[in-house]
Amino acid sequence: MLRQLTVANYALVDSLTVSLGGGLTVVTGESGAGKSIMLGALSLVLGNRSSADVVRPGAERADVSAEFDIAGNTGALALLDEHELSDADTCLIRRVVSREGRSRAFVNGVPVTLAVLSDIAAALIDIQAQDEHMAISQPSTQLKLLDDYVGDAKLIAGVAAKYREWHQSEAKATALRADIEAAKDRQELIRYQLEELDELGLAQDEFEEIERRFKRLTGAAQTKEALAQAMDGLDNLESLGRIHATLRSIDDNHPSLTTTWELLDSAIAQVDEANHELRAYADSLEFDDSELNELEKRLDRAQDLARKHKVRPVDLFEHTQGLREVLNAATGSETTLNELEEAADAARREFTTLAKKLSGKRRKAAKTFAKDVSSTMASLGIKGGKLLLEFVDDVSEHGLEKVDFQVITNPKYPAGSLAKVASGGERTRIALSIQVVAADRCKLPTLVLDEADVGIGGTTADVLGRLLQRLGSHCQVLCVTHAPQVAALGDTHLLVHKGKKQTSAITTLDEDGRLQELSRMLAGADVTDETRSYAATLLSDGALAASSSSAG
Repeated sequence: MLRQLTVANYALVDSLTVSLGGGLTVVTGESGAGKSIMLGALSLVLGNRSSADVVRPGAERADVSAEFDIAGNTGALALLDEHELSDADTCLIRRVVSREGRSRAFVNGVPVTLAVLSDIAAALIDIQAQDEHMAISQPSTQLKLLDDYVGDAKLIAGVAAKYREWHQSEAKATALRADIEAAKDRQELIRYQLEELDELGLAQDEFEEIERRFKRLTGAAQTKEALAQAMDGLDNLESLGRIHATLRSIDDNHPSLTTTWELLDSAIAQVDEANHELRAYADSLEFDDSELNELEKRLDRAQDLARKHKVRPVDLFEHTQGLREVLNAATGSETTLNELEEAADAARREFTTLAKKLSGKRRKAAKTFAKDVSSTMASLGIKGGKLLLEFVDDVSEHGLEKVDFQVITNPKYPAGSLAKVASGGERTRIALSIQVVAADRCKLPTLVLDEADVGIGGTTADVLGRLLQRLGSHCQVLCVTHAPQVAALGDTHLLVHKGKKQTSAITTLDEDGRLQELSRMLAGADVTDETRSYAATLLSDGALAASSSSAG
């Protein structure tokens, strides 16, 4: 449950800390004191959109924190574990809004996105604002309320997750299919280009080798003539040999002479080696005309293709490999498309299985839900009133159907939609009946109602208060109210008032404070002894009702 709310520099609030307990907590105060500001701050910390307007004038930023005890709240604990935000049995949520309107969110001290914050908040608390009475006529709200009554949050979340997975895979497949279709002409061109290039079959670095070979062979005749002259000169080593023999015949070990012998030995060996290499080179120039013709054709074809593809001839091999990768990627896209289509189909089947299970639970719960709401409507003064639920086929992330709440407020007339059949006062009471019954089964630990009793009073307000008190026996209920009959039934009573600096403040009332506040709510400024006596009676009845509820 919500243990503590801390607010600083939010709207009319300078600084306040509110500690909360279990059961029914009522919040009262004069108009304009800031009752709804407290709930606005709570909504902000739970993920509502922020703006610069929430920052108190003159302050640098608004800062709101809410501390929850989540022991036993398996849904919240699982979400915190999933996002690595766990901190024992506590969930501390903080939201900071700068005066420029920028906001930051933290869970247990760790920065989080608003999407993560909203997901976690949804497992902690349900806030019913004043406009929920109007929103209750919307199909999405009606289905949510029925699902609260069904109480299988895990199944509902699973249906939504599989629907999104199905449609996300399908959307990706559709986009990829369009890309593949658009690329088909390009792929055909690439296939044609690769056929030409593969027919040439140019290997890596082959063009440079062909070019060198062709250049060598085309100048072979002239080269051979030069080689012949060179080899003839190298072959004539007789004079060098005679010189070598003459010097060797000198019987003297003088260093200079010895060095000369060694140099001549080396020169003769090197000339001989050079002669050998030249003959090998000359042999490489031996060819027939067919080889030269083939080289010329291959060079011409390579140059033609290079011009056609607008690349250098030496880059043809890399260009071919690049085209092949593009084509392989297209083939890979086909594989990915098949995988996406299979994933979409699998998610669709899983969604259908889960959604059918949810539909069964909804239709089974609808009967008791309608019966309980009808009974509550009667207790709130709509005698003979009934709620009927009609299901309409509608595939969405919410399942296989939507639900339409039909009401009867007069047995003489047929059922009709809530917005058209009921008057304003009736609509408020019907909406309250639906909300209370849904919340009675809802597994959320905290329910917040903002002025749920607008338009009702007297005995009906007393009945509503007792319903909320009963609801508070198994979950935490926080209710902003104008009805003294409801306020008298609270386990805790918070008073919102203006402080010395005209900023909103909150005080937890003791017994005397409650008596004074209930008297004000009953009579306004003209509080009399009779008013105080009636306020005391309300408090006494409230305490008796609480005791009976606890004993039950």
